[in-house]
Amino acid sequence: MTGDAVSFVDVRGLRIRVSDRGRGARPLLLVPGIGTSLEIWPPLLEALGSQRTLAFDPPGTGMSSLPELPLRLPRLARLVIDLLDALGHEQVDLLGVSWGGALAQQIAHQAPRRVRRLVLAATSCGLGSVPGRPLALAAMANPLRFHSRSFFELMAPHAYGGASRRSRLQRSDEAGLWLRRPPSLRGYAYQLIAVAGWSSLPWLHRLPQPTLVMAGAEDPLVPLRNAGILTGRIPRATVHVVEGGGHLFLLNHTAESAAAILEFLRRPADPLETAGTSWRSRAARVAWRLSSRPRPTPTRRPRGPRGS
Repeated sequence: MTGDAVSFVDVRGLRIRVSDRGRGARPLLLVPGIGTSLEIWPPLLEALGSQRTLAFDPPGTGMSSLPELPLRLPRLARLVIDLLDALGHEQVDLLGVSWGGALAQQIAHQAPRRVRRLVLAATSCGLGSVPGRPLALAAMANPLRFHSRSFFELMAPHAYGGASRRSRLQRSDEAGLWLRRPPSLRGYAYQLIAVAGWSSLPWLHRLPQPTLVMAGAEDPLVPLRNAGILTGRIPRATVHVVEGGGHLFLLNHTAESAAAILEFLRRPADPLETAGTSWRSRAARVAWRLSSRPRPTPTRRPRGPRGS
């Protein structure tokens, strides 16, 4: 696949807009934050170069249709899995940001064989996480930022932090991305309902994928401590902290973000990735875990004087 192809795919009675860009057999599937759509990705896509990516508008955002009733995250995950089936992709790498990071965790949990590697950016485990600042949370609950440039530029420093707080020009550029294709009010409400009361804490320790957790050091919406929770619970997780980065570090620290993502995706496979599901593969997993543990250094008890 080359170029940038945008199409519509019918999945479970919904019409989903999809973008397919770049080259390669296994794409990186991008799951956006709440209310956003394909229009949010160009800064990151440019930094990713020729890396093949798939992106889509979640139901009720961009140009995708709106379901009659809200879909909770498990049903949204099933919809995305069916979308991959319709597009003919057996396995993908998966990146989710903010709200999309919650959905990405759910997809990796429900269909572990469909996700080779997982990137979680500016996101949390949901219920049980460290909450953001009250002003940031209040701003996120209001979809007016997708319809009013002045409101976006007013709330961005408090909700997003980092470069959005320091640079008025940066806020103006970000507003252009947000205002291009606003979500419907009902679609935005459905996305809020989708994550209400959701938590990945009960099963994070069972995620088998190598995982890169990315966080902004100055994110007021998803505080940095949440990256520690995810990294501590996911067995094969590593963390990358963007110094000076706020909630939108993927868009305003694109070079650093893209470099970290590409390096992670291109790491050689370890025995757990190449093993299948047979009893021999499970034995290989156990052996790999045991061999990876640090071995205790033997200590000798001092000998006393002879004859004692």
